[in-house]
Amino acid sequence: MTEYSRFVLHRPHRWHVQEAGDGDLILMIHGAGGATQSWRGLFPILAKSHRVVAVDLPGQGFTQLGARQRCGLDQMAEDLLSLARYEGWKPSAIIGHSAGGAIALRMAEHGAVPGGQIIGINAALANFKGVAGWLFPMLAKALALSPFTAGLFAAAATESSVRNLIKGTGSVIDAKGIGYYLQLASDRDHVDGTLAMMAQWHLDGLLGRLPMIRHRTTFIAADGDLAVPPSTSADAAKAMPDASLIRVPRRGHLVHEEDPEAIATLIRAALG
Repeated sequence: MTEYSRFVLHRPHRWHVQEAGDGDLILMIHGAGGATQSWRGLFPILAKSHRVVAVDLPGQGFTQLGARQRCGLDQMAEDLLSLARYEGWKPSAIIGHSAGGAIALRMAEHGAVPGGQIIGINAALANFKGVAGWLFPMLAKALALSPFTAGLFAAAATESSVRNLIKGTGSVIDAKGIGYYLQLASDRDHVDGTLAMMAQWHLDGLLGRLPMIRHRTTFIAADGDLAVPPSTSADAAKAMPDASLIRVPRRGHLVHEEDPEAIATLIRAALG
């Protein structure tokens, strides 16, 4: 999808953007540790009927991080909204995968999609449970503070380790997809950006405000997701005044990569 790529220098980051198609604009936001490559199957399908824009999050993929302290939920939503206004994007819908679903809802709170809607694919809208609730964020912060951590992680990445990581999400993707994730996992800057995001990630405020978010929202949840249980989307849908839930059998956390045609059909139906 490199033919769709360009770079935008808009403070505080140097953004990598992919854009194609004509019609109502759809903004696509990937999850933590991913990049625009995550949309490689869905992007060209939706571009047949819409103008589609996908962006790499700060410090991930090809977006160069300009301010390390701006990797949290609120800050990324604010910076993406600023980029959208700078570029003149007026999305009719924002699609977010995993953590991208939380960012999409936060952008909606800031007025990013007036009269539009949000689509969350296996949206990560719950905190870790039990011991993991405090242990994982603490570990992420500790790892992010070390200048050597990202390099060690990147150096240790192998095709086997990436394949096992993907398998642990409940998804099965092709060799090309594994290759893309291996490239990301081997990139020190990408790993560093992902760790910074994990260390600064806080959901409590957004979760408490879900009943006040009145945008039309569709949650697509895969029954086989081992990373974000479908009950997370179900709970969010119940909490919101205008939200619905679509369950997808068998697939895992990367359902949009496993079956982009099926997900595109669900998205088009949701968009009406």
